[in-house]
Amino acid sequence: MHFTAADLARVRMAQGPDPAWETVLSAHLLRKTEGRGAFDVWRRQARVRLRRLPPRQLRLIRQLAPPFGPTPDFLTPVQARPDLDSGIETILSTPKHRLRAELSVLEDGPGVARDLFDGTPSAVAELGEALRGYHRAAVAPSWSQIHALVDAERAEGSRGLLDQGVDGLLHSFRPTFRWSPPVLEADYPYDRDLHLNGRGVLLIPSMFCWRTPVTYVDPELPPVLVYPVAPGIGWWTTPSGTPDTKPGDALARLLGATRAAALRVIEDGCNTAELARRIGVSPPTASQHAAVLREARLIASVRRGNRMLHTLTPLGTGLLHTHANAS
Repeated sequence: MHFTAADLARVRMAQGPDPAWETVLSAHLLRKTEGRGAFDVWRRQARVRLRRLPPRQLRLIRQLAPPFGPTPDFLTPVQARPDLDSGIETILSTPKHRLRAELSVLEDGPGVARDLFDGTPSAVAELGEALRGYHRAAVAPSWSQIHALVDAERAEGSRGLLDQGVDGLLHSFRPTFRWSPPVLEADYPYDRDLHLNGRGVLLIPSMFCWRTPVTYVDPELPPVLVYPVAPGIGWWTTPSGTPDTKPGDALARLLGATRAAALRVIEDGCNTAELARRIGVSPPTASQHAAVLREARLIASVRRGNRMLHTLTPLGTGLLHTHANAS
């Protein structure tokens, strides 16, 4: 991926996990055997739930998102979408000529997607139902954990950007990426050069992106680079980012388990919605915990638009690190 100076000024990171990308990439991963320690339990659970999906819809998903080879770009809309329904609306409004062109990249041909290739309204509607059903069975049950891991990745990336600028941010992605200005390199199924030409790039951290990054087949689309987030063992059951507050934890005894968890999460910087997701409470409850920590001068909160951003004060950092070292 070749950058110009203008591209370096237009590097952005997605606001959270992209529901469409996670849906498509999880369908790839479901039929592979890679990452067994991290994904086999999720695979077993997802397969059980997917038995409730109409067989034709499941075949359609398998056809459109094969475990190897390219996937049609229209399944992952360019615009950042905060929810699946918005993304599906964009997918279903794809022009017929683009459906035909992009379905032709499938190595096994249209197959069960033949009616979709012809753009028939019933086939387009069926695609929407298939995507919703698949996401509900395979992705939605783990969505809060996925969101927490991506939030943590964003916080880490933001910190690198603030400390060392875009150059430092791109260097921080090793070993997934190798930044040798002005070129960002990564392992990929085949040799490919993508010239950004001043368009910049949107970085999208993804739970179900495995080992190597992904981008669009069509180089004329606005550039995105989807890259893997390390899931860790047990990510599918334990909200990642929620610290272990076992009975012997002195900080938990001092502040209470949930408030101690909140203080640890805020170390990376977060807004109230992210705090709520990562400690497993409602946003109003997270706001109350943040207010108590703020009154104790352990955190500082700053409003940015309609969001309240929380960071540790020096007192909060000292308290957190003292107890971390003591444990």
